[in-house]
Amino acid sequence: MLQSSLSLLLFIVLFCGQAPAQSKESSLGSASQLSWKDAESTKNNETLKTLKSAFKATNLDFTIEGSSNFTIFGPSDEAINSKNSLSLETLFEPENRRALYSFVTYHMIAGRLTASSILRAMSSGNGIARFTTVQGNELLASMDGTDIVLMDCFGNKARITSADKKIGNSVLHIIDNVILAN
Repeated sequence: MLQSSLSLLLFIVLFCGQAPAQSKESSLGSASQLSWKDAESTKNNETLKTLKSAFKATNLDFTIEGSSNFTIFGPSDEAINSKNSLSLETLFEPENRRALYSFVTYHMIAGRLTASSILRAMSSGNGIARFTTVQGNELLASMDGTDIVLMDCFGNKARITSADKKIGNSVLHIIDNVILAN
């Protein structure tokens, strides 16, 4: 318990308030305001109850709703439930908190990145943008038609289905698949 509290404190100290310079301007005007209370259901009826529960179980919900700046790629409940091999129920067990924390932080990037910020990064990177997650691994972003697509280290892909939802000072992009840390 002490180790997880220290990990959270270290996480907050290292990442709170850090935002990439490229994303500060564009994220303020375009993101619609939500709180975790509102985020359970969005306009597109994409339920986020499991994601909210995961943030709460890892004590990261306070970090997101506070003054921290993060980008969250949040899989909808439908996306999570469609992953047959993924057993989130076991991740919520006390002995698996570290794995749940890893799962949540793999869906987070320090700093606010709106969809337009991601597009600019892809433009600068010859069509591909690389982002380091809070968990420490890399996510790739590219375009498929008009969709921004993320790819994890295993080649799993997720499309952003709803972009630029603001939670506190953070930005939430809802994705249609779970991305996995190695």
